[in-house]
Amino acid sequence: MKEYDVIVIGAGHAGCEAALASARLGCKTMVLATNLDTVGFLACNPSIGGTAKGQIVKEIDALGGEMAINADKSLLQMRMLNRGKGPAVYSPRAQVDKNSYHVHMKQTLESTPNLYLRQGEAVSIQHTQDGNFIVKTAVDLAYVCKAVVVCCGVYLNSKTLVGQCVRESGPNGFANARYLSQSLVELGFTVKRFKTGTPARVRLTSLNLRKTVEQCGEEDVRPFSYLTDSIPATKRSCYLTYSTAETKRIILENKHLAPIYNGAINGVGPRYCPSIEDKVVRFADKERHQIFLEPESEDTCEYYVQGASSSMPASVQEQIYRSIEGLENVEIMRDAYAIEYDCIDATQLDATLMAKHLPGMFFAGQINGTSGYEEAAGQGIVAGINAERYVHGKPHFTLRRDNSYIGVLIDDITTKENVEPYRMMTSRAEHRLILRQDNADMRLTDLGREIGLVNDQRYSKFLRKKQQIESAQKQLNTVVSPKVYGPLFESKNEPVTGAGLTVDEMLRRTNISTKDIQALGFFADIDDDALYQIEIESKYRGYIEKEKEAIAQANKLENKPLPADIDYLSIDGLRLEARQKLHKIRPANLGQAGRILGVSPADIQILIVYLAQMKK
Repeated sequence: MKEYDVIVIGAGHAGCEAALASARLGCKTMVLATNLDTVGFLACNPSIGGTAKGQIVKEIDALGGEMAINADKSLLQMRMLNRGKGPAVYSPRAQVDKNSYHVHMKQTLESTPNLYLRQGEAVSIQHTQDGNFIVKTAVDLAYVCKAVVVCCGVYLNSKTLVGQCVRESGPNGFANARYLSQSLVELGFTVKRFKTGTPARVRLTSLNLRKTVEQCGEEDVRPFSYLTDSIPATKRSCYLTYSTAETKRIILENKHLAPIYNGAINGVGPRYCPSIEDKVVRFADKERHQIFLEPESEDTCEYYVQGASSSMPASVQEQIYRSIEGLENVEIMRDAYAIEYDCIDATQLDATLMAKHLPGMFFAGQINGTSGYEEAAGQGIVAGINAERYVHGKPHFTLRRDNSYIGVLIDDITTKENVEPYRMMTSRAEHRLILRQDNADMRLTDLGREIGLVNDQRYSKFLRKKQQIESAQKQLNTVVSPKVYGPLFESKNEPVTGAGLTVDEMLRRTNISTKDIQALGFFADIDDDALYQIEIESKYRGYIEKEKEAIAQANKLENKPLPADIDYLSIDGLRLEARQKLHKIRPANLGQAGRILGVSPADIQILIVYLAQMKK
């Protein structure tokens, strides 16, 4: 049997990041995929980023990952979402060329030292007495490794549904993985059934775009990767349209044919990404819903009908799509479908994404009950880093809620029992003013460097930006005469007080930007990225300081570890539900314990007293 340090099962977005991290850190790594055409495949929406997801992509990049670099290479257009809500929730989102994205990612994997790609279906994982793992494939090959990272996406025991037509397959017609679920059950993992879906792909030339609103990319958006200098002009436009009252009528009249309502689907779907039939039923008061037409690639006329996923029969789908404004004569090229799949209960994992009961076995991506490429990739890089550290006997690596969206994501899925696919949103991050998309490099690049994933080129750019920010900060306390700033303030409709103001005080004025200050002779030779962060830090300093105080308070509980061998079931005073939840999840510290559903503040106080008694 061939031997590897790490075997990654699956080559989606989690698998790619896990494998690259492991190999780049020095582990002999094999990626095992059911089909090598699925490497980095965008099975659903041809986009990267979005609300909260854009922050995750930036964080992956700051740690030395690949998603941001690859998205920039494959860019069709880019926009910044939430501009009207303030910088705490600004989120970059890009339409990418799905074919180009796959090609570039596969080439990256193929050219990475220590990394080996192999097509094959993993059918079982065995844990040996010496602590290694044996991964067996459907063609009776077997491989030995010290650590395994399971990144099967939505392929585990999956089936796709279009009306009454049910196929045992993965997304896009790719073969599924039929046998691995049973092996996971035998290894002690709890398997759940989730569901997701995707809309039809339609022919661009069959659309009446005059009835839609064209949406081009924005030019003043920074690329995803801190290594990319600029983004290209828009290559393909998106288009906004709406469903109609006729759409609603067709769906309600055919509701009995929808698998999600007639009992054909047993899996739980994502609440925040419902199918068009689910939206019509759940939001019965709405007469129309937004629909976005998004390009799949430069080399095809296929467009993705965002907001109209469905599992209706194909004949009904055609009626639904032709009732949408501008799609009256639409030609469907690929039917919409729902997909059911197996995933595990991620509360069986710790913050490194390693199984608590099975050292050396890691999980990342949709197999952990999450949804989205970005959430998967964020888990993948953490799992890959920790697989390497496990193999080489290094201390584990974790991210926290107060330093990254990825930390929030992992803490949520390993602490709370999710009954539906987990989707990252800005509202889940309690410290989002600190965790902005523009400062991901300041938060995480030093960590990535310490781990060994941040190369010299990236670290050099980071140090330059850091030095520029420090240089600009030194100028903030400089007092400026009203004779100097007066004309600027008058032109910006800001009152002139007649007293001198510091540069920082000037920046706190609503209509004054760092570019305005630069025109007065300050911040010379400071790049736009650094200027932008200086401006945000000045304008929101009071709120940022409050956030830091809240983080310091929260860390008092995070820094109080809970022994791994506590017998929660015997602790007097704890409610029965709290005992059961604490016994099952076994939190690492008091902070995590407090976030478990079913554990109250009173239960935490009892744990604090219990720890004090143990210490005595």
